[in-house]
Amino acid sequence: MYMRLFSRNKMKAIIERNLLFHLAILGVLFSCAWGEDRLISPSKLEMFVDELPDMPKIQAFHLLNGSPVSNSLQIGMFYKKWKFHRDLPPTPVFAYGTSKHTATVPGPTIEALHGVDTYVTWQNHLPSKHILPWDPTIPTAIPSTKKGIPTVVHLHGGIDEPESDGHATSWFTAGFKERGPTWTKKKYHYHNNQQPGNLWYHDHAMGLTRVNLLAGLSGAYIIRQPHLEGPLGLPYGDEFDRPLVVYDRSFRTDGSIYMNSTGNNPSIHPQWQPEYFGDAIIVNGKAWPHMIVRRRKYRFRIINASNARFFKFYFTNGLDFIHVASDSVYNERPVMVDEILLAPSEIADVVVDFSKSKLNSTILANDAPYPYPSGDPVNEANGKVMKFIIKPHRELDTWRVPKNLIKYPYPDLSSASLTRYIAMYEYTSEIDEPTHLYINGKSYEEPATEVSKVGTTEVWNVINLTEDNHPLHIHLGLFVVLEQRELVNVDEFRECMLKINDAKKCDINKYARGKSIKVLDYEKGWKNVYKMTPGYVTKIVVRFSYIHSNASYPFDATSEPGYVYHCHILDHEDNAMMRPLKFVH
Repeated sequence: MYMRLFSRNKMKAIIERNLLFHLAILGVLFSCAWGEDRLISPSKLEMFVDELPDMPKIQAFHLLNGSPVSNSLQIGMFYKKWKFHRDLPPTPVFAYGTSKHTATVPGPTIEALHGVDTYVTWQNHLPSKHILPWDPTIPTAIPSTKKGIPTVVHLHGGIDEPESDGHATSWFTAGFKERGPTWTKKKYHYHNNQQPGNLWYHDHAMGLTRVNLLAGLSGAYIIRQPHLEGPLGLPYGDEFDRPLVVYDRSFRTDGSIYMNSTGNNPSIHPQWQPEYFGDAIIVNGKAWPHMIVRRRKYRFRIINASNARFFKFYFTNGLDFIHVASDSVYNERPVMVDEILLAPSEIADVVVDFSKSKLNSTILANDAPYPYPSGDPVNEANGKVMKFIIKPHRELDTWRVPKNLIKYPYPDLSSASLTRYIAMYEYTSEIDEPTHLYINGKSYEEPATEVSKVGTTEVWNVINLTEDNHPLHIHLGLFVVLEQRELVNVDEFRECMLKINDAKKCDINKYARGKSIKVLDYEKGWKNVYKMTPGYVTKIVVRFSYIHSNASYPFDATSEPGYVYHCHILDHEDNAMMRPLKFVH
């Protein structure tokens, strides 16, 4: 094996191998149902013909004698057909919902209340065979009977007990017939004691996250705190406050989702590819939808739920975004920007004032290369996201954006209990194609090396030794980005890291002294995901406690199965850019 750092000679043609032959050798039946790979050209699908859906909402609480009380929800995963576009045949998908009839792609938006617990029993009603190709040669959840689709739900951004975190090895199949080695319970408990903000839920099964999300398993989750948020005066209500779940897909002419069934190293991994990209941009379950808006302010909670695609959002008529929150935390102050770069799993909470538009329509567009940052430029299809049709008449707008939002304490570096070095590696085959990715040169199965104390603050120096930007997500923790510093004489540093895999012994301070990239104003607050620039060391301050109060967690964060941290490019996470994260008191 070779480690690829700053060069990738992408082969122009995919090596064709007999996939079934490899799987027969492995003794695993490839259980996928798909037709011939007759892809539909995006040019055959007219843009902006479908109206933007507003996903159904599920209240995680109810009022009893005027006081909010927890609801105990049952949300299932169902196989059904979904219409992504007016002119596309119905697509087989996996969908979240309270029933097969009401299940949607993306799933319903769960609305929780700060301080009121949510209980969810996630139920797997999926068939025995997957609708997409998957690869058993990467670390994967495989039932002993080879039947059933393993799933487990992670609430991304949630500060909750390990047993309810949706651990990758806590998977289960339909009816809980088979369960992963760290499965603990059916009913998940979300405490909602953290700061108000945007989260999202999605599948997290070992080695299957990329295909289960591609099939449709994701949805928005909002924690509201009315007495704190109400006085801000931001747009509110179903018409003016809308989650936008954005991702990319490719389709066959029969409507089914297309995913390449041959790997880039088929003799090593018959199916796994390093990144998935589709040309159709989907928003709330529709390809390039449109939304009719009034000339006033709207709030959009934009979730990048793509496997690997970064989005650089902008409006074609020059409208600005007023950025009010990043991931699950409000900014201290609103930030006016004309473009927003969003990595997979990042959330941008923005206000858009359509009264500022001189035109009666605008397109939300995208200009991020793929893979990011040095890949192909966008094309006509994936460079467009959705269209806003703006009503011509002006009207009174009662919404506002205050000068100050919500201020949380900035991390105190002097209180940091530990400094860590986290190195990102990508390994390639003899044909210079990626075979797997590791953090700190270790597989997921190796014992935890990141064991933190509950309630403490740590400094993490994340060293990206690949050519891709990797969005790092840390479960349970929140962090602030301090600095992004370029590595100089990288070949020399690389040689040392290859030999001993120890940043301190390789004298990282000697190399981390290149140019610095400024942290953008709207990303200077607390985050749970951040873009790790290739060839740079990104310094973050991680806090394993609440940021809005000194209260202790109402759960035992040291219990099993613990947590994880990983790259949120799902194809990387599955193979196997993820490590365990454990806690002690």
